[in-house]
Amino acid sequence: MILSTVKSQYSYNFSWLGRPIIQYPQDIVAMQEIIWAVQPDLIIETGIAHGGSLIFSASMLELIALCGGPQHARVLGIDIDIREHNRRAIEAHPLFKRIHMIEGSSIDPSVIAQTQEYAAGRERVLVCLDSNHTHDHVLAELESYSALVSVGSYCVVFDTLIEDLPPNTYADRPWGPGNNPKTAVREFLNTHSEFEIDTRMNNKLLITVATDGYLRKIR
Repeated sequence: MILSTVKSQYSYNFSWLGRPIIQYPQDIVAMQEIIWAVQPDLIIETGIAHGGSLIFSASMLELIALCGGPQHARVLGIDIDIREHNRRAIEAHPLFKRIHMIEGSSIDPSVIAQTQEYAAGRERVLVCLDSNHTHDHVLAELESYSALVSVGSYCVVFDTLIEDLPPNTYADRPWGPGNNPKTAVREFLNTHSEFEIDTRMNNKLLITVATDGYLRKIR
């Protein structure tokens, strides 16, 4: 089942408030549950693409604010290449008031420094990693951004499913089985006991791109 959804580019079928989101509906619902439970005042996302995930996160923060949650919560999006037509569409969206973007590699020291500065003083931070899917890149992201995650919040690592797909599934990409977000998660958890895999997500979603990728910070 999961292989057929990858081959058919299932995640490209959906949008959120007018912007392509490139996520499975199950993971969108899971993120809604997490954002509501955490009530973050900052969501950091690596990987912007068309901006649908930024708009989704901003819409959740807007709803939470209307329900009495953090009034000045923001989404910080980071991408090595924010294409101009996507930037214009994101900036024109009514929810852009809750969005800030940084163009550059998510593991570049200057980008990390900008992110740390932006996160300074925030009380509850949630991180989502969805950019370059190679082992080394994701592990570097985990090492760089995990410290920003608040206790009780999450670092969500997308596309861990790559580890469980046939080797030729992403023949045109540098990642594949043995070199992907899940292998990075496994190595990261070996030395970071402050995080654990939220197995409830695997058990109830059944279809997800983030198997073993919902990491909860427990201390």
